[in-house]
Amino acid sequence: MSKENFKIFIGYDKRESVVFHTCVQSIIENTKNPVSIVPLHLDMFSDYQENHKDGSNAFIYSRFLVPYLCKFSGKAIFIDGDMIVHQDLSKLFNLFDSKCAVQVVKHDYKTKYPIKYLGSKNEDYPKKNWSSVILFNCEHKKNRVLTPEFIERSQGSYLHRFSWLDNNEIGSIPKEWNHLVLEYKENLNAAIFHYTIGSPCFSDYRKGHESKLWENYYNNSQQGFDDLENKLSRIKV
Repeated sequence: MSKENFKIFIGYDKRESVVFHTCVQSIIENTKNPVSIVPLHLDMFSDYQENHKDGSNAFIYSRFLVPYLCKFSGKAIFIDGDMIVHQDLSKLFNLFDSKCAVQVVKHDYKTKYPIKYLGSKNEDYPKKNWSSVILFNCEHKKNRVLTPEFIERSQGSYLHRFSWLDNNEIGSIPKEWNHLVLEYKENLNAAIFHYTIGSPCFSDYRKGHESKLWENYYNNSQQGFDDLENKLSRIKV
């Protein structure tokens, strides 16, 4: 019996491309369904221009293109690139509720870190980090407004607060699917670890067991390259 092909969109920022590849490694290791992984890299889009000047990464608004990129059909997940997926994503897709336009972890917290990676400001605002993991119902009628033109002209606060939706159209998913490393108490049983303050690819954030977890996936992603280099080094030209 064939399994559903999961559509997964991941934010890509060239300043920290290593975290994208580590995130992909974690999905491959833990998800048993076939997946289609799409990097949200702005250079890949000819019909969308990122006109917003705020934000700490290169995909801060392009995430809202997911229903458009899916031709307003089916369901899909967006996740920030600075994450690792530590459980099978089928568990998250199984939480899908067709009555909702989106489903998110509804964080309610004040940051402990006013400055995060690369010196970026980390200000508090309503619905902070809600949009870092989004389970989209791409065919929900309210999501049809999410065209490139609409996103280009919309304020960041409007988009990240899901203001095109009514509150009852924003569903909840358990907190374990967007565990904020360093902001929340350590939890090695979380499903998605979000290194929102700084990924362990930066030396300032290589501390704690959750950092080691990221490093394990990073090492696994590099192992194949190391093995290939060793094999090539033994080939006589």
